[in-house]
Amino acid sequence: MKITQSLSLLLLIAGLSFNTLADNRPYKEYGDLKVFFSAFNSSFIQPDVASSYNIVRGKDKGLVNIAVVKDGQMGGLPATVKGTVSNIFGQQQVLEFAEIREENVVYYLAPFRFDKEDWMTFKIDVSPDSDRATHSLTFQRKFYVDE
Repeated sequence: MKITQSLSLLLLIAGLSFNTLADNRPYKEYGDLKVFFSAFNSSFIQPDVASSYNIVRGKDKGLVNIAVVKDGQMGGLPATVKGTVSNIFGQQQVLEFAEIREENVVYYLAPFRFDKEDWMTFKIDVSPDSDRATHSLTFQRKFYVDE
């Protein structure tokens, strides 16, 4: 339970700290759904927490986090999450999302690799299980190799 709370808190902080849209929100709205997103260096996760979730930490490895929340509800909704990430040279990686469930919270994590100082562009498609529509979002983050 302590590790679960540590990872949830870390993901919340990462999302609030590193994500900004034009209106400074770490989510995008689609009707009564909000798709929260964040991307951060995997070294931000403590080794014991990473180990318990089979997350590979590394100076050139990042994680993208996606959660779907319906207005007025706590936790997250189950969804199908797919996407890609590419660098400024157009080199693309397919993101392999893993579903994480912690009590009433559901979110999705996918690892990716980056080089040195790299702008990464994320293109994510989210289809909540309760809604047949697919919602797309695109965002960019700059990553630095952790020395």
